[in-house]
Amino acid sequence: MITVYGIKTCDTVRKALKWLTDKGIAHTFHDFRADGLEATTVQRWIDAKGWESVLNKRSATWGQLSDADKRGLDGARAKKLMVANPTLIKRPVFEGEDLFLQGFTDEVRQSIAAKHGKI
Repeated sequence: MITVYGIKTCDTVRKALKWLTDKGIAHTFHDFRADGLEATTVQRWIDAKGWESVLNKRSATWGQLSDADKRGLDGARAKKLMVANPTLIKRPVFEGEDLFLQGFTDEVRQSIAAKHGKI
């Protein structure tokens, strides 16, 4: 089973959820806003990909942060920001047994489909 993390208003997340359903790939959805986000979950993603990869500096939320919040960022501070503002996380995030992927690129779709025998 795959857990898809994101926000329900994100077009890319909606496309990903529809694609999973259309492919018949079992999944659940975890909405950052409605369901919250644990620091341990964010840390697991940072451990897997590095905070620079998890943090979305192109998000509207990033643009609204103060310069003080953006300056001198390191892993610990980035994690705190992402837990407090989950829309700073690149999405969607796909997590499952032996699976951690971000975004909804062709490569991500191929990886998920291959893992679930849906090519």
